[in-house]
Amino acid sequence: MPHNPFLQALRDGKPQIGLWVTLADALTTEVVAGAGYDWLLLDMEHSAAEISDVTAQLQACHGYASTAIVRPDWKDPVKVTRLLDLGAPGLLFPMVQTAEEAAAAVAATRYAPRGTRGFAGTTRASDFGRNTAYAHTVEDQTAVLLQVESLQALNNIEAIANTEGVDGIFFGPDDIAADMGLIGQPMHDDVWAQILPAAMRLMSKKMPVGTMVGDVTFARKLVQAGFTFVACGSDAGLLAKGADALLAQMKAPQ
Repeated sequence: MPHNPFLQALRDGKPQIGLWVTLADALTTEVVAGAGYDWLLLDMEHSAAEISDVTAQLQACHGYASTAIVRPDWKDPVKVTRLLDLGAPGLLFPMVQTAEEAAAAVAATRYAPRGTRGFAGTTRASDFGRNTAYAHTVEDQTAVLLQVESLQALNNIEAIANTEGVDGIFFGPDDIAADMGLIGQPMHDDVWAQILPAAMRLMSKKMPVGTMVGDVTFARKLVQAGFTFVACGSDAGLLAKGADALLAQMKAPQ
C-alpha cells in the first residue's frame, strides 16, 4: 500500500496544515489540492457529497502531495468499508462519545478477526487486486481519527484516546460550543477553556490532536502550542470570501 505521509507526520509529531473541502466537486478539489496543504478533509457530513463524489475527489487528489482524509456522514461500518475500498488513506469519524464507540470505529477499519471490515479482492484501494500486499499493510497506513464534539466526549477523552488503533483526536469547537449553549460561537473563550486542557492532557501522552478553526492567527497559535493537525479554512469559505471581496473592490468609490 502507498506510504501515508500524513499518518507518518502524526507519528513523528510534525505539524500538518489542512483545508476543509465541502463543495463535493472533483475539479474544485483538484484546484485546492495543487495549493500544497498537507491534508485535505473531504467532508460527507456537512456537504452534498456521496460515494461517487468522493471517488472522483480521491482521483482528483492523486499525484498531489496533499493527503485526502474523508469524514463519513456517520459512524456507519458499511460506509467505512466502501470508503476504504475506494482507497481513502484516512477517516475522521464524527461524534465519538465513548470508548465503546471509539473501539467500534477502529474495528470498522480492520479486517476479521481484528475487526468488522469485509474483504473484497478487486478494489481501487488494492489497485484492483494487483497489490497483493494490500490486506497485510493497509492497517498500518490508514489514519483513524476520532472527532470529539460534545461535553460528554470531553469527559471521556482519556478513555477514547487510549483506545487501541486511534491515531489522533480531533476537537470540534462548533458542536462543543452548541452543547454549551453557545451555538455559532466556536471561538468563545469558554469553549477553548474546555478544549485546551483536554488537548494538553492528550499531548502529554503523545496523542496527536487536531481541530479546524477559521481564524488563521489562532490556528497558528494552536500549532505552536502542540496541535499536530490543524485545518485553517474551507473551499466554500475561500470562494465566498473571495467573491465578496472582489465585488466590494469593484464597487468601492473611485
